[in-house]
Amino acid sequence: MHVVPGLKVLYFGTPVVLISTLNEDGTANLAPMSSAWWLGQTAIIGMGDRSRTAGNLLRERECVLNLPHSALVDAVDRIAMTTGRPDVPEGKAAQGYRHVADKFALGGLTEQASDLVGPPRAAECPIQLEGRVAGTHRLGGGGATAYEIEILRTHVDADLVVPGTAYVDPLKWDPLIMKFCEFFGSGVNVHPSRLAEGWRMPALGHIGT
Repeated sequence: MHVVPGLKVLYFGTPVVLISTLNEDGTANLAPMSSAWWLGQTAIIGMGDRSRTAGNLLRERECVLNLPHSALVDAVDRIAMTTGRPDVPEGKAAQGYRHVADKFALGGLTEQASDLVGPPRAAECPIQLEGRVAGTHRLGGGGATAYEIEILRTHVDADLVVPGTAYVDPLKWDPLIMKFCEFFGSGVNVHPSRLAEGWRMPALGHIGT
């Protein structure tokens, strides 16, 4: 039997991405988000329009999509309720968000120079995708945008690559997954997300900003 519960969040299971972008002053912003999917050499990510990451993407047109493994859940959770905007939007402030200028430091993560784009990579993430914004698509409901990211270069931890191939070993790759505002890895709930404490509204595709 099926029911109609009126779900507020449609996060059935998507990978967590730590997206790094450049602020206007050249410093790095890092934001966890979980509305992302890939087709060929293109990634589609979605997020709210008022975030610092969104502004950086529209201005600089570059980013790095860092994919954390499940063991990095604590680092992701530390920056989940933060924003790079000094003027924290009223709605986010009500949810408990606070401004943090250096989210790499807050998460205990290391900036690593990229090869083809300005934003740095997160060294601890075993998969890092350098990308360029190829297109933007405003969502019908307003307040959020889907970004088409052309992947320019992929960095993968050597331990994850099947020897002699250009493929990632799926048995070794344990991505951090967001399901209904909870973090999962290897099919089990690895951490109660701080996000779930104050976020009880329709998702706009991002955890932090």
